[in-house]
This record gives sequence, C-alpha cells and structure tokens, in this order.
Amino acid sequence: MSVINHHVPDALLAAYAAGNLPHAFAVVVASHVSMCPQCRAGLQAHQVVGGVLLEETETVAVSAGMKDDILSLLDAPYTPEPVYERSGVYPGPVMQALKGRAPRWKTLGMGVRQDILSEDRHGSVRLLYIPPGQAVPDHGHNGMELTLVLQGSFSDETGRFGVGDLEIADEELEHTPVADPGEACICLAATDARLRFNAMLPRLLQPIFRI
Repeated sequence: MSVINHHVPDALLAAYAAGNLPHAFAVVVASHVSMCPQCRAGLQAHQVVGGVLLEETETVAVSAGMKDDILSLLDAPYTPEPVYERSGVYPGPVMQALKGRAPRWKTLGMGVRQDILSEDRHGSVRLLYIPPGQAVPDHGHNGMELTLVLQGSFSDETGRFGVGDLEIADEELEHTPVADPGEACICLAATDARLRFNAMLPRLLQPIFRI
C-alpha cells in the first residue's frame, strides 16, 4: 500500500461516526477508512466519544406501547446482509455497493468509463476508470465532491493523489484532473450536486452521463 497523504477531515469522520453522512459520501469515507490506519484510528476515537455521550445523556421514559413495539421487532425474521471482503483494488465497502459483482463499465468517451453504484436525491457515487494521460474535462462544483483513488493516481491544480488519497472539492474549486502515466486511474467519486462543466460538449452530454 502506498503512503496516504490526503485524509478524511475530522468533521467528516465525526459525521460518519454519528451516521449523519448521505449514503454516497458514507461509501467513500468507509472505503478510505478501510485503507487508512490513521483515519481508522480517528473514527474509533469518535465512536468512543459518541458512546460516552450516550451513557451520560439523560434517559427519557417511553410509553408501554412503544416498548412493546420495539420488543416485538426482536421476534421478527432477520436476514443479515452479506459481508463483502476486498477484491482486487476494490475495498469491502465498494464490493458491498457492487453487491459482489464486477464493475459494469459504460463508456464516457476518450477511454473514460464509469459505473454508477447508487444515485438518489441526496447524491450519487460511482466508479471512474481514466486511462493514463487522459484528462477529465475542466469543471467546477455545485456542491461537494469526494474522490478516492483505488488504483493509479491523478494530478490537478491542487496536487497529486495516489492510492488511498482522498480529494475534497467544493464550490470554490475548478480543476482538470489528469490521470498520471502508468496504470489506469480508478477512482470512487461521490457528489451531492451535478458538476459544472466549462466546455459546451460535456455540458450537452451531462444529462446522459448523469454526472
């Protein structure tokens, strides 16, 4: 595993520990944490703090009816979700989003491909495959974008991002990510709003590519 230089900010780790992140962002954070001992330790610290706060929170009485309803759920049939292990360059959380299958790549042109893992009104998360030397069209953001490198690396106006690195982009960043020479760059990317492309052709194709 290469050295990870770009980590999950503490505020995002805290939100993930509290279960307050949208699904798309949670998949990316979980994937990074599975690859990064430093952020895994940070997450565990937040979970410990959360447990202490729960223990110190004043209890509130519930009605007998609510208690009976909750206890009845314990008798309901329960089928646990399968636990997915890492497969190749894809961490366990990505394999869970893929439901154990291989990516189903769809071409975006110029050798770039994507597989949309999930999409709802809160955002989307997708895998991106970018050939060496290929650039993603110059774009800005209407919200936040998290990009985690799973294979290869890319560079943009903010620096270089290798395996395990997480780039966080917001409305202020406009960039042109370019896959570095060597092996193809595979990224896990989550957004909570459509990208803001500067060139006409990407803007025309945006509704089709759903990015």
